[in-house]
Amino acid sequence: MNKENYIVTIDVGSANIRTVIAQIVDDQKPRIVGVGVVPGSGMRRGTVVEIEEVSRSIGKSVDMAELHAGIQVESAYVSIGGADLEFQEIKGVVAVGRADGEVSESDVERSIEASQAINISPNKEIIHIIPQKFKLDDQESVKDPVGMSGVRLEMRGIAVLGSSANIKNLTKCLQNNEIEIDGLVAVPIAAAQSALNKRQRELGSVLIELGAGVTSLVVYEEQEIIDIKIIPIGMSHVTNDIAIGLRTSVDTAEKVKLKYGSALPGEINKDDKINLSEIDEGEEGVVSRRHVAEIIEARMEEILFLVEKELKRIERSALLPAGAILSGGGAYVHGVVDLTKNILQLPAQIGFPAEMSGLVDKVDGPAFNVSLGMLLWALEDYEGGEKTNKNKKELNFHLKNDLAGKGVDAVKGWFKKFLP
Repeated sequence: MNKENYIVTIDVGSANIRTVIAQIVDDQKPRIVGVGVVPGSGMRRGTVVEIEEVSRSIGKSVDMAELHAGIQVESAYVSIGGADLEFQEIKGVVAVGRADGEVSESDVERSIEASQAINISPNKEIIHIIPQKFKLDDQESVKDPVGMSGVRLEMRGIAVLGSSANIKNLTKCLQNNEIEIDGLVAVPIAAAQSALNKRQRELGSVLIELGAGVTSLVVYEEQEIIDIKIIPIGMSHVTNDIAIGLRTSVDTAEKVKLKYGSALPGEINKDDKINLSEIDEGEEGVVSRRHVAEIIEARMEEILFLVEKELKRIERSALLPAGAILSGGGAYVHGVVDLTKNILQLPAQIGFPAEMSGLVDKVDGPAFNVSLGMLLWALEDYEGGEKTNKNKKELNFHLKNDLAGKGVDAVKGWFKKFLP
């Protein structure tokens, strides 16, 4: 098998590690040929806290995917998340280079390069530079300035920053498994890449990634990212609340949440009971299913009210026609869609991954949006089914040794990902 025809993504989450191997053939849909999902260990709120544990979990996940695909993984795109992700507005201004005033790709590249001259703390590194729009002289909101005429070109966008320590620790976990990092992709951006379609991005929508450690949200309008926010509360907090409320182990609480959980206690009969011994032989007692739902509702309301607070801050409360799209493992909880509608006063739905072929039954759920979003992202590296590395690491400015991007050359043509 020609390994150049494969893309591998590894979603390193707090609850689960997901490895997906896809085969790329001509202009066909990516064919999923390998999937490995194992419980995560050594992560807390999206960041590495125990290198050996995370390394071991990644290894198990990759081994499982390799067994399905029949190939050995040598490199992969890897997700990076956590409460320490930061987002900063940026701009880069340059003079148009050509004498006739026509904007070239080189001018755009220089404007992106100029935008990197920002003040960031020593413990932070730039993960992504995301152009939102260009300004050419007095002409605002230009999507693609190449070929237009002017004197002064300005790029406005967002820089995604990550913790230097977390990046190094995550890199170490991959190196321990002899896997090269093709690129790091921020969790909320990867999830949106898969779960949102062009129309939703155009009309205005909020992608809510309900992860285990944190909740991420991305707001789109007119196909531009206008806001990104990390809320340091996730579905593991729901599980912990259930464990405390029922006086059970965390593992039992997770099973109760997945099998009997609901965010709408009003829909559950007061007489409905859960026999804990049927879930875990080491547990005993019978608990009220409505009580479990009340615990889940309280924590989900807290998360969604924080989402609403952010939408009010950017003046988009109840003003996103395409509504809220729910992603991540938390989207599986019964009633969370209706609760989202009630609190945000927006249409709401579960965002399912982009259409693929192959082992689609293995990845057909909102928990795989990050994995498949990275896959769609990585497709920019391929032409005719072969890896070209034309855009490889185009948004990654860290890993300064053998994994580093090379200044402006690393971003050539990449901004087209965000253009209509």
